[in-house]
Amino acid sequence: MTSADAHWTVLVAHPDTSHHPVSGIAVEVRLASATTLVCNYSLHGDVGRVRVSGAGAAHRADGLWQHTCFEAFIAAQGVAGYYEFNFSPTLDWAAYQFTDYRDGMAPANLTQAPGLHTRRSSQQLHLTATVHLAGLAGLCDAPALRLALAAVIEDHRGQLSYWSLEHPPGKPDFHHPDGFTLELRRP
Repeated sequence: MTSADAHWTVLVAHPDTSHHPVSGIAVEVRLASATTLVCNYSLHGDVGRVRVSGAGAAHRADGLWQHTCFEAFIAAQGVAGYYEFNFSPTLDWAAYQFTDYRDGMAPANLTQAPGLHTRRSSQQLHLTATVHLAGLAGLCDAPALRLALAAVIEDHRGQLSYWSLEHPPGKPDFHHPDGFTLELRRP
């Protein structure tokens, strides 16, 4: 895949999800440059019944996964560690680095905050996240990136649903190695 190529995929709801206002979530992901990843999330459904909460200050914030947010987990091929990015429709964001599966969590040191943009209508919620990979150990030089894309969606009653490329057996677990199913190769 060259840097100009985009990959479209669909997130699937965790099997325990029932009666939720979201009918589907599509994601387009591409490397806009050697150090810039762009993720376009498109949620479809009864958007008026999707709760969007948070400070909305376009700053780094913890706990975004407790409400509606879109997520990207990024790893270099053949490396144990990975990065987690959370993007809220309120424009708040989070970035963490892990040394292994759910281990060694620390705030990721970014050279530039993710750029976020949202659009909302009655039937669609779009979020574009531009992630700057410069300075993130292992990601800039990797010939291929492995991604796990996901979303947590809160409905108007406060119920959460979990969406990802792949769900391992059991409770929702976006960190699970089996979820890193999308690969982007550098030219």
